[in-house]
Amino acid sequence: MKSQHAIIIGAGIGGITTAAHLAQQGLRVTVIEKNGRAGGRCDQISRDGHRFDTGPTLLVMPLLYEQEFASLGVNMRDVLDLQRVDPTYHLVFDDGSKLALTSDLNALESQLEAIEPGSFQGLLRYLEEGHRHYHLGIERLVNRDFRKATEFFNLRNLPLLTQLKPAMRHYSHMSSFFDSPRLKAAFTFQDVYMGLSPFEAPATFSLMPYSELAHGVWYPRGGMYQVVKALMQIAQQAGVEFMFNTSVEQIDVVGNRTRGVVLENGRFLQADIVIANADLPYVYNNLLPQDNMAKQLKRKRFSCSVMSFFWGVDKPYPELPPHTLFLADDYKENFDSIIDDLSIPDNPSIYVHAPTRLDPSMAPAGQDTIIGIVPVGHMNEDEPQDWRAIRDRARESVFQRLATIGITDLPDHIKFETNFSPLSWQKRYNLMKGSTHGLCHNMMQLGYLRPQNRHPQVENLYFVGASTHPGTGMPTAMVSGRLAAVRLLEEQVTVGEKTAVTPFPVPQTALVPYE
Repeated sequence: MKSQHAIIIGAGIGGITTAAHLAQQGLRVTVIEKNGRAGGRCDQISRDGHRFDTGPTLLVMPLLYEQEFASLGVNMRDVLDLQRVDPTYHLVFDDGSKLALTSDLNALESQLEAIEPGSFQGLLRYLEEGHRHYHLGIERLVNRDFRKATEFFNLRNLPLLTQLKPAMRHYSHMSSFFDSPRLKAAFTFQDVYMGLSPFEAPATFSLMPYSELAHGVWYPRGGMYQVVKALMQIAQQAGVEFMFNTSVEQIDVVGNRTRGVVLENGRFLQADIVIANADLPYVYNNLLPQDNMAKQLKRKRFSCSVMSFFWGVDKPYPELPPHTLFLADDYKENFDSIIDDLSIPDNPSIYVHAPTRLDPSMAPAGQDTIIGIVPVGHMNEDEPQDWRAIRDRARESVFQRLATIGITDLPDHIKFETNFSPLSWQKRYNLMKGSTHGLCHNMMQLGYLRPQNRHPQVENLYFVGASTHPGTGMPTAMVSGRLAAVRLLEEQVTVGEKTAVTPFPVPQTALVPYE
């Protein structure tokens, strides 16, 4: 089996995970990455002593991370220096009122009751449902690799329609627990992690706020890029070779097999197996011969995008918590502008991250590192948006929101700014339409209905990453990498070599509140 050579296109979270699993099983693995470092959209920018995570800024669903590191033979706590973040978020509403989401239920109860008397009991019922959604969802959907329709559409899964409520809209379902629009927003905004509006997201996604409160929100010292570094170390120790600043121009396909890849300089690299970790719609439309699947993917629903601002600041703002979310009262109009109009809302909800509250090393002493994120629509190919104008509106909206909590002088103290628009996400990471989460996660793009991790005709071409099953997010990308590796090993290792393979099972992590 050691003679078999696997090439992985893209060193994102899923690609590195797949590479590590395959190398640990004896394959020779080469990862080809167009950028100068690993991580994909989970990148990190460093400038003048300031460090910025460009992708996720907090570690959620820690049990899933723990499971996936364990499947690689590593204790997560040995490779990540984690600290718990509580309160998880400081929410600020349009009138300046605040809500600190915390796992301290006594503190949370007093805040909720002040907003809506009786709402705490509604929260407990919501968390009970989220507990069920989390455990069933992880066991029956996320950790499963649906290779045939009958593995998804069967009598055993039929009860999931009522147990997981995939046909119910998340926001509408919140009426079963709260009357206050602000509380409904406070426990559904997490759907944006999936690139979805809570007005169309399945009620299944109550599993996200449940996990945040039950298992905690965490932060690795050094930023979320430490997850990438940990995976890189595991992969390199297993013998994975990485080629950076190298772009793949084409996946070479003859008949029903791929023979390898062609680089942008024309060089051909032979492989027995190819795994594409690049954005799946990009792979079909740019690296493979055009076919119906390429056209179908272009017609699928894509996630929203974001306008991100990375500011190095010459003074600290200790009054700014690590995670502040300004939630607009015109909540539905926000998502209509983003999802339907593919634009920026007039009064956008905004997320501000101050990592130095958690790790002072993220900025020089006496200074600050601040990230502002404004959700916007993805790129519209029929009517291209004016991203320069949208960028300027988004920046001003961040400044205006910060002024409502007393931070009025930030523009005067910005040493430098780096910003990402949907154009940046497309150019840097080959994300079609600049969609930061790939294909969205509505009911028709989940489970078996989401693109699978192997090409339907090219039998030795596999896929991993956000637009494949199980979907977007750092921990689910690790799951995607493991599922693709398991399938590849089962299907591509020759009969005589299969006895040498020890399939890695899903670790049975104790699904209890994370201490």
